Amino acid sequence: MGRVLEALGALVFRFRWAVLVASGAFLAAAVVVLVRQGPLTSGAIHGLESEKAAQIVDAVTGHSDKTTLVVGMHADRMDARSPAFADAARAALAPLRSDPDVDSVLAADDLPEQYKGRMLDGPGGAAFAVVYLNGPYQQALRDYPSVRARLHSDVLAIDCTGQIPFMHDLDVTLEHDLVRAELVSLPLALLVLLFVFRTATAATLPVGVGGLAVVGGIAVVTALAHVVEIAQYTINVCSLIGTGVAIDYSLFLVSRYREELAGGHEPREALVRAMGTAGRVIAFSGVAVVSGLSGLLFFEGSYLHAMGIGGVVVVGLAVVFALTFLPALLAVLGARIDAGRLPLPRPRGAGLWHRTATRVMRRPLLFLVPTLAALLVMGTPFLHVRLAAADVRVLSPDTEARRGYDLLREHFPEQAANRISIAVQFPSEPAITDERAVALQALEKRVRALPTVRDVRSPFTDPTLEIGSDALVVYAISDTRPESDEARAVVRAIRSDRRVADGTITVGGETANDVDSTAYVLARAPKAMALVVGATMLVVFLLLGSVILPFKAVAMNFVSIAGSFGALVWIFQDGHLFVREPRPLEPSLPILLFCVIFGLSMDYEVLMLSRMKESWERTKDNTEAVADGLEKTAGLITSAAAIMVAVFLAFALARVVLIKAVGLGMALAVAVDATLVRVLLVPATMRLFGHVNWWAPAFVTRARRALGLDHS
Repeated sequence: MGRVLEALGALVFRFRWAVLVASGAFLAAAVVVLVRQGPLTSGAIHGLESEKAAQIVDAVTGHSDKTTLVVGMHADRMDARSPAFADAARAALAPLRSDPDVDSVLAADDLPEQYKGRMLDGPGGAAFAVVYLNGPYQQALRDYPSVRARLHSDVLAIDCTGQIPFMHDLDVTLEHDLVRAELVSLPLALLVLLFVFRTATAATLPVGVGGLAVVGGIAVVTALAHVVEIAQYTINVCSLIGTGVAIDYSLFLVSRYREELAGGHEPREALVRAMGTAGRVIAFSGVAVVSGLSGLLFFEGSYLHAMGIGGVVVVGLAVVFALTFLPALLAVLGARIDAGRLPLPRPRGAGLWHRTATRVMRRPLLFLVPTLAALLVMGTPFLHVRLAAADVRVLSPDTEARRGYDLLREHFPEQAANRISIAVQFPSEPAITDERAVALQALEKRVRALPTVRDVRSPFTDPTLEIGSDALVVYAISDTRPESDEARAVVRAIRSDRRVADGTITVGGETANDVDSTAYVLARAPKAMALVVGATMLVVFLLLGSVILPFKAVAMNFVSIAGSFGALVWIFQDGHLFVREPRPLEPSLPILLFCVIFGLSMDYEVLMLSRMKESWERTKDNTEAVADGLEKTAGLITSAAAIMVAVFLAFALARVVLIKAVGLGMALAVAVDATLVRVLLVPATMRLFGHVNWWAPAFVTRARRALGLDHS
């Protein structure tokens, strides 16, 4: 492979201007695609029982909860039952009653006198109305801003909540977070690069390549949104991953190119040699990251699948541009790569890392045992991890959808209570017969007897509930939070007996969705993890030709991931540091981070072990090879890690909990991996294994040489 990449380097050097023009054309096309992007969706998982229950409920009620707005209205020092409040509410809702995007409006005025109290909190000065939007979900989401613009009052404070307002506010927040993260991360990355290279020209190249890869990757992903469901989350995650890996890959190549120039080689020869060494690392690292992200492709029917596609695309482009666009720029610059030298001090003691490795290898167990113990202690909080799907509470309290939700919880706890919907479907019409009525009443009695169930609503007890032609809905109301174990126990208890006369029940609602989403992820996680681990081991084996090192690389990855996972649970679930509202982790978060981090960790593993392998082939001295490899790569790895941590922490500033957790989790994993793991654990374990590190059967060595995979 090294010779192939050297040939590519020579080709790019010769046709450098054509490569730059082609890259510019790609960037222009990407901008056009971004302007005409396809529709982005919510983070949904299809095919769950809770989704089927929601479809039955929609058919019975004649409208969808997903396209229903809850309009909260509030006025301090005003009784909601007063004529003035009623007039203000009617005036605010009046434009919506004639809006073509609105199917219907239900307010207190529309209910019989005995039911008006459900929508009014007189002493609290609050009321709510329900607005049903026309059309399917995506159309309703597009229509919502114009509908919301017609809803205003000079007397009442109005806040909308529900699925549509939640997703609208989430999309707006994610877009804002993405822009802010890029504005913060790129200057921070540039600052680190300036300290690494100490020249303005060399420092700006990786940032430029990163920007090109991210813009191109996001353009491809948004184009796919015309034919595949792409969640808004995907854009942020792709930007986060693409920025980090593209800048890292560029850092590897530029550093090696400057090293070759400093060694006395002409620009063309320096580029060819850099492509054969650093380019090889980039190619293998890219394959490792793509392999990790490919684990997400097992989650078909969910937004994780789309994230996997998006991640593969953006990482693939990062590799392509690092091996084409960047070499073309280097070919144009030549020795001018060091133009714009800055008066920054040169890092002292290049031998520091050599001495560190030697010290660690002199007493490997002394460093190995405490470091492993510390990382395992960091990971222990993950043993009590809890998972729950994201809801409006992932938004900050100052967003409208969250304000509306908080208003409901404060003034209308009955409406904000956890509702478990029990859709009962029969094989024939009508839905109610004498035999079925008896069975339904028995169902009510059974559900009412369950722990934490405060009330049960059915068409028998609440005339406002509709009955479909062959189905109806019963609601179990619980005072427990939707993500609680008690609420999940209720869902499982109801599902334990699905027969109602000749009909069957399907359970939905927020808690049921949590149960189903968690089960969906856990059922597919083993296959995804097996693919990621297997592919990673194969990449390391093909790169190094060692039987032992792939196993050790996987073990090191698990250790660093365990530490970051434990920290996430301790922070976001247990409520430490800056988290004011602790909550369970989103079900997709652990597997998403596992697939991403497992691949990203290979960046440093591949870089470091490649240099160790080069030294081993020269000296056949394991201790010297490890020390030499660490000396030549530790500074680069530290710099690359600092860039990634800066990029990921910029995304940790997000206001959406999922993106904040992804950014912080990846930053922690990279920081741990680049320090404790690479500087202490790797030298210690390499010393303990000795020459066995590099062992491989003779036929494997011959096969690798025949395939051009060795370093010669």
